[in-house]
Amino acid sequence: MAVPGGASSAAAAKGSPAAAAAARSGTPLLSARLPCVFFFSLVFCARFRSSLLSRIAGALRRRLPLALLVVFLAALVYSQIQPPPSKVPGGPRGPPVTAPRTRLRDGRHLAYLESGVPKEEAKYKIIFVHGFDCCRLDVLNVSQGLLEELGIYLLSFDRPGYAESDAHPARTEKSIALDIEELADNLQLGPKFHLIGFSMGGEIMWSCLKYIPHRLAGVAILAPVGNYWWSGFPPEVVEEAWHVQFPQDQRAVWVSHHLPWLTHWWNTQSLFPGSSVKSKNPIILSKEDTPLSQKFIDRTYKDQVRRLGEHDSLHRDMMVGFGKWSWSPVEMENPFAGAGEDVKVHLWHGVEDLYVPVQLSRYISKRLPWVIYHELPTAGHLFPVADGMPDVIVRSLLLGDE
Repeated sequence: MAVPGGASSAAAAKGSPAAAAAARSGTPLLSARLPCVFFFSLVFCARFRSSLLSRIAGALRRRLPLALLVVFLAALVYSQIQPPPSKVPGGPRGPPVTAPRTRLRDGRHLAYLESGVPKEEAKYKIIFVHGFDCCRLDVLNVSQGLLEELGIYLLSFDRPGYAESDAHPARTEKSIALDIEELADNLQLGPKFHLIGFSMGGEIMWSCLKYIPHRLAGVAILAPVGNYWWSGFPPEVVEEAWHVQFPQDQRAVWVSHHLPWLTHWWNTQSLFPGSSVKSKNPIILSKEDTPLSQKFIDRTYKDQVRRLGEHDSLHRDMMVGFGKWSWSPVEMENPFAGAGEDVKVHLWHGVEDLYVPVQLSRYISKRLPWVIYHELPTAGHLFPVADGMPDVIVRSLLLGDE
């Protein structure tokens, strides 16, 4: 008979499942093996790390020339697409200042030109906004007789980045309208004035109608640039206008809208033809534009236009004019509705315009019944410089003559 707690009991206990479990989890055995496990783990990790580092070093040695080539090419491309730094009129690298200028709130300066009767005696005050690759000296050539007859004070200015006006790297379709308002205030033109804008300056008229309508007594929009991405245009209208352009102009406009950071490179490289407007390619001239273009060729001051560089003048014009707008002139309401004032907006465009296809202006005139539309059946883009045409435009704006 077995004695409780004796050897038999111990043996039985040793063979029990509980004892086996206790033996498997016995602390003394695990403690004895830990140093060995740890040692071999360190050895394995060291060898693995050495092998991995060796493989990485070998791969780097084999691929280093390729990596350096990629870095070099990336740096080269970056340097090519970056525009040169802006020049400052009157600064160390900039041209001298010869025109009167006014200082804006943000510290920039606008150069301007006054003509006509003195503003203190004027019945009408008109601000002219020049087009692409032009300056204040390209003011609408209204006859001296009409200026005196109607009592017109005429003001033109260099848009930001042109001639002697400081560049505005943050320029938008809104900022130029506010610049015009501040210019008028600085020169004390009074609460209201008339506006005339040509080409790229014509497109700016839409911005003025949106942002400063309370300052406008009347507006004339001459052959305005249109943005193919403005909402409200039917696809077939955009398609027709798009294909009036030459292929190089289609590409230049497309880059300005979709890849604005590439605009400088695209219009200065020699691999592909850039904008025919910028390069003054004669293919862009209509039959009536050809003789009129000589007036631009003969300008004695034409070298002044790009004196601050092409990027902050021409290229930024393209980036803003064809950029992404948060609103569309096609969908504008009459800004003067209910104001109790008879403010007229005139839109002029030539059917044979190869710079700016007429289709966009024609459609806008149908959508905006408050715009008085003048379509010139044989005119091209340069009709505002034709002999006698400035007087016709100004009489229509001020007196309502057709």
